[in-house]
Amino acid sequence: MYDQKAYEWGMNKCIIREIAEYGNAQKAIVGEENVYDFTIGNPSMPTPAEVDQTIRDILSDTPSLAIHSYTSAAGDYSARKAIAEDLNHRFSAGVRPEDLMLTCGAAPALTAILGGLAVENSEVILIAPFFTEYVPYVEGVGARVKIVGPDLPDFQIPMAQLEEAITERTVAVLVNSPNNPSGVVYTKETLEKLAALLTEKGKQFGHPIYIVADEPYRELVYGGAEATFIPNVYPNTIVCYSYSKSLSLPGERLGYVYVPSQAADSREIYAAISGAARAKGHICAPSLWQRVISRCAHLRPDLESYDKNRSLLYESLKAMGYEMPKPEGAFYLFIKAPGGDALAFAQRAMEENLLLVPGDDFGCPGYLRVCYCVKYETIERSLPIFKQLIENRA
Repeated sequence: MYDQKAYEWGMNKCIIREIAEYGNAQKAIVGEENVYDFTIGNPSMPTPAEVDQTIRDILSDTPSLAIHSYTSAAGDYSARKAIAEDLNHRFSAGVRPEDLMLTCGAAPALTAILGGLAVENSEVILIAPFFTEYVPYVEGVGARVKIVGPDLPDFQIPMAQLEEAITERTVAVLVNSPNNPSGVVYTKETLEKLAALLTEKGKQFGHPIYIVADEPYRELVYGGAEATFIPNVYPNTIVCYSYSKSLSLPGERLGYVYVPSQAADSREIYAAISGAARAKGHICAPSLWQRVISRCAHLRPDLESYDKNRSLLYESLKAMGYEMPKPEGAFYLFIKAPGGDALAFAQRAMEENLLLVPGDDFGCPGYLRVCYCVKYETIERSLPIFKQLIENRA
């Protein structure tokens, strides 16, 4: 006996990783330099030197047993205190250490939040385009996914569609800004409209509708764009964060949940999220990395290389005739597939060892995600192939 839904998720693997694995096999055949892999959002920016030095310092000035021991389930207090102080310094948000729970990255944070909010027959709304794994995250806690289509061509939030999707069963709207896969940053005006809508609907249905804000790219913004700290706009916001992108630590799995004290039923919600994490076995994030963050929560990424990549790729593809929203955050472009069929275009690109991810699993058929956290030279050498493909489009 086995769970049918889990079986389906296991068989229908993440398309991003499927294409990336194809790319790894091709690299062994034709050479890494001849495969133009724009699939996985694996940071190419070096981890800050201060992080590496902090690891050395901890290993030299802290007893080994203390480094490798369990922390409290919610996380080391000094780490939560450092994170709270950093958020308050930047956003004047009134964050307390008691409002934070450290997690093994963003995925366990999100599944814990969703598990804490899900009640019988509950619904969670996703706004396309969205990260492909949101669907199993939501369904995995027993909630129903409702998808709101994209707001074309700017990829903000289509408020009229969203209003139609909200029902008395809606417990949360999952928001990701800066957005994966589009690179779009939701404007403050967009978020204020969202807050007003959810406030109105919460009153109508007699219960709060939470924003679940997935924010691993919060620090990755360019050209004067600003990623609004959503709890300052809408108190009923629960934040999920990861240090994977901002500090180039995707393999170390450290993130957090923030439940604002001003959110409705905040203590009960925090307890439910903690219980959901416990039920999944997602407690006690790596203790070494908690100690690192207690000393490094204030660090910010150097975005020069990402911005340079963004400018080259965006300007070059626009000049060739590709259509896309201007990416102001994260490290993705979301291009409209020439000819309209993203799967067919991606297949033709693969034949040239140019690896792009079709947008179907992101809720946006007809678009392709291009991840530009790669070497600058990779982008330069890939441009003739992009040009050839659009000139020979079906």
